[in-house]
Amino acid sequence: MSAAVFLDRDGTIIEEYGYLNRLDRVTFFPWSIDAIRALNAAGLLVFVVTNQAGVARGYYDEAFVKATHALIDKRVRAGRARIDAFYYCPHHPDGSVAAYRTVCECRKPAPGMIRRAALEYGVDAARSFVVGDRWLDVEFGRAAGARSILVRTGYGLNEESRPADALRPDLVADNLAGAVAWILRQ
Repeated sequence: MSAAVFLDRDGTIIEEYGYLNRLDRVTFFPWSIDAIRALNAAGLLVFVVTNQAGVARGYYDEAFVKATHALIDKRVRAGRARIDAFYYCPHHPDGSVAAYRTVCECRKPAPGMIRRAALEYGVDAARSFVVGDRWLDVEFGRAAGARSILVRTGYGLNEESRPADALRPDLVADNLAGAVAWILRQ
């Protein structure tokens, strides 16, 4: 069983825009690709895990999500780094698009995306980490039995100022680079 790092997308790897709906808004934090490359060099699998309720709300379609991930993948590979897979949840229980209006196991904080990676890649959640800028990312990691890191980028600084009841991350880091430095010491 392999250890892995599950990275939230918006606000963790790339800048947060609310509902990202244009490819020209994909803006990497300056440290993101270097941090991913460091995880690769350490032999850790790297996955992007993201809720994409904009699909359920009719703001964009799944083809746009896939195009966004293809663009991110292309830029990461150009930086000599690798993301092993992208997982996303297009559902939301309050969505306006009937086909996506549902409660599901793939929407964070439910652990469905980590469970899928465990099946497809032989990931051991107990040896893995989740990095994200929302309390739901911390809860997502906890639900799967992984260690969780809250970063202060994206919504993270605001989230940190409003602690979630009884939910504590293993680490609060300034950004993905700080989170990765801690992961590599574990």
